[in-house]
Amino acid sequence: MRIGLFGGTFDPIHWGHLRSAEEVREALSLDRVLFIPASKPPHKSGQTTTPAQDRLAMVRLAVATNPHFAVSKVEIQRLGISYSIDTLRYFSSKNKRGDSYYFILGFDAFREIGTWKDFTKIFPLCHFVVTSRPQSGDSIRRIPVAVRRLFCYDFKEKIYRHRSGTELLFVKLTDIAISASDIRKRVRQKRSIRYLVPPEVETYIHKQRLYHEIREEQ
Repeated sequence: MRIGLFGGTFDPIHWGHLRSAEEVREALSLDRVLFIPASKPPHKSGQTTTPAQDRLAMVRLAVATNPHFAVSKVEIQRLGISYSIDTLRYFSSKNKRGDSYYFILGFDAFREIGTWKDFTKIFPLCHFVVTSRPQSGDSIRRIPVAVRRLFCYDFKEKIYRHRSGTELLFVKLTDIAISASDIRKRVRQKRSIRYLVPPEVETYIHKQRLYHEIREEQ
């Protein structure tokens, strides 16, 4: 199987996340996309996040009707800081069927990949899929300096390839400028979040009174 790995805080998950995953799935003919809520995102220290079980519950509600989407609890069960290298090693060690994994991340995260834990050891574990960000003027094919020496361009197939054989792929997405921080702000201000999140997620947020109180934001 060709499986996409889509990690994030998902605080909360919204239509932008879902549409991005669907477009990547279609563009790369993926059989499944696994949504992986982080326990403690390493690049968001000092920011208060919603409890992991609530974020997990919202992701489950959001993907329930798509047969190609599923949820993995690997980072939440592992606890501690959610480093991508640990997650990818987990899937690599469990891969007994010869599945192909595609790690999905936005261009802004890819631009900072040189700051990730053991980032040079990530690329042999899976293919990398870099997606465009809404209203970004930067080319998503601009490879960070820290990564350039690790990939060679295959002129025949017109892709970047790691020495291990994995590929660096780029997918231009439909611009959907929805942000989780804006959704949280709207809830606090008692404004509508309809059509920003799936109805089931909206109901869960209000039932559990998530984001109704002021908290530290970044």
